[in-house]
Amino acid sequence: MPDIENRIETYQYRGQHCLNCELPLDKNDRFCPNCGQLNTTKKLSFSDLFNEFFSGVFAYDSRFQRTLRILLFRPGKISKDYVEGKRTRYANPFRFYLSVSIIFFLIFSLSLDPSENFGRQDRDENLLSKLDRKELSKASMDSINKVLTSDDVGLDSIQNNVFTETYTEKLVSQPKLDSMNFINAFAKKADLYYAYQDETGIFTASRALDSLKHEQSNYNLWLYKKAVDAGTFSKDPALFINYFIGKLPFIIFIFLPVFALFIWLLYLRRDFNYMEHLIFAFHVQTVFFVLYSFALILEIVFKWEILTTLANFVFLFYLYKAMRFFYGQKRVKTILKFLLLNLIFFTLATVAAIISLLASFSIY
Repeated sequence: MPDIENRIETYQYRGQHCLNCELPLDKNDRFCPNCGQLNTTKKLSFSDLFNEFFSGVFAYDSRFQRTLRILLFRPGKISKDYVEGKRTRYANPFRFYLSVSIIFFLIFSLSLDPSENFGRQDRDENLLSKLDRKELSKASMDSINKVLTSDDVGLDSIQNNVFTETYTEKLVSQPKLDSMNFINAFAKKADLYYAYQDETGIFTASRALDSLKHEQSNYNLWLYKKAVDAGTFSKDPALFINYFIGKLPFIIFIFLPVFALFIWLLYLRRDFNYMEHLIFAFHVQTVFFVLYSFALILEIVFKWEILTTLANFVFLFYLYKAMRFFYGQKRVKTILKFLLLNLIFFTLATVAAIISLLASFSIY
């Protein structure tokens, strides 16, 4: 009975023209033959919006599951089926890649330490938040006096080892900087600012420039901030590694069409056009994200740090099998091209990483 009532209600709200494209319709037309929109004049309700959302999700989900299953366990098959015209049964390779990459980014963000502090406070302000200025000054002087009067240490034994090089040796006045060309001035200021923030612990750009008597220009403020960022990365290499890995998926996505161009050149004698190589590249990269997503999830749950390394080896084996099936060449040729493609990929990834890191670091 509910199904009959639903059909009657659906028929009751059918219109005589499509509300989307204005095409004349008959009462028997459930969907517009021109644009595909549902033929209904019913006012939109929450239940309609809810049902429409989940029907769309599960309609895509069936192809998503099939695509994921075959993509993982039959390397190269979906790419081959897709270029041969068997496309309805599978998710669009570009849309599928986008979906998987979003999931990967979410999982990767969960794998990062949420307590990681990317900012730096002025060292003296951090100390002064815990101790009164007078108490800090008195404690510091008492400690220094004990060191200087100690028979074991003494002034003579430390005077040659302390302050062997300070930022004052690198100090260049603003007028002298103005007389230099851009490259020399940049090098001098970068060297000075890095040494100054490292020795003084002052990470506030305006405060540092005021102390150095340098112009408070946007360029100088930016350059000092970059010196602080460089100091942050040098003091915490793990932070730099996490920052680099976080950019890696985006870098690969931008340079994937370039990588497909090299695949096309490598298989120039084969009967494949550029777009077919690009589809293969997107499918393979999707598998990379899927494997790393599984590895990261297991690392989060079980704390097995070796899993991402294992995912690398699994992916390399998968790539070889996919190339063998998709391009249909013999084992020796496939292995040689497999090695060459990996060399090309890592070269492109390195160049892309350098360019992207420089660009990202400048706006960090």
